[in-house]
Amino acid sequence: MAPELNILVTNDDGYRSKGLDILTDMLRPMGRITSIAPKYHQSGMSMAVSMGCKAIAYRPLPADGLAFRAYIDATPASCVKYGLDNIMVDDRPDVVVCGINHGSNAATAANYSGTLGAAEEAALNGIMGIGVSLDTFRPDADFSAVQQYFPAIFRKLMDNRPERRGIFYNINFPDLPADRIRGVRVGHEGCGHWEREFQPWNLDQFSRRGIVPVEAGVPLDPPCEEGETLYMMVGDFVDDSPASDTLADHHLLQAGYISIVAHRVDNTDYDEIARLAATGFNEDFR
Repeated sequence: MAPELNILVTNDDGYRSKGLDILTDMLRPMGRITSIAPKYHQSGMSMAVSMGCKAIAYRPLPADGLAFRAYIDATPASCVKYGLDNIMVDDRPDVVVCGINHGSNAATAANYSGTLGAAEEAALNGIMGIGVSLDTFRPDADFSAVQQYFPAIFRKLMDNRPERRGIFYNINFPDLPADRIRGVRVGHEGCGHWEREFQPWNLDQFSRRGIVPVEAGVPLDPPCEEGETLYMMVGDFVDDSPASDTLADHHLLQAGYISIVAHRVDNTDYDEIARLAATGFNEDFR
């Protein structure tokens, strides 16, 4: 690994989150840190970008040691875009690291994750992206296991960067003390879906997940027009991976392992393309 890396840090929990502070502190010995994080909580945004007729607020924050810090009232992917387009134009990052997310991004949570969306935005721009998550929503989450094991994982990834463009990594830590974690496993994205996702609006649901409504930009008294009913998305996860699939990332977490999954920007199913071509879909009209 290079003696000093240029590192862009972001997250989807907002610039006040404990996980972002821990991640920044862990990466300080690795190089120069630029932190551009959302103003408010942005979970579930995937690669969404902040478009439309909306003014986007940006604010630099007081310097924190070796780290340049700022927030932008935008999605995680937009934070990466802003960092690349406005802050690091002449000094592009070697890597974008996103997290530490409060909550697992294993299995199909990766498809919705703002953490992984930011990592994918990095990969889309030819920069290595890494998402880091801890499997707990507690506001007082114990990140000591991540602090103990992630630096070595990060160094190994940086020393073994892929030659192909468009790769990004999803790293999930089980919510266990460091001495109870069984090891690290390279796995694959597990299968699952959520049911009963629309629940009546209840601010207590946020606190149970470690989200402070005011800090997350959640209105305490959201507007409701006559005849409307307010809901929120929570839901119950249904595991669709067979128990025998021990390398599914969420099964690795349950077994006490740190999981590493490599994703790519190109999500084309090449086997299905070949199958469709073989059935005669390719046709000339003139």
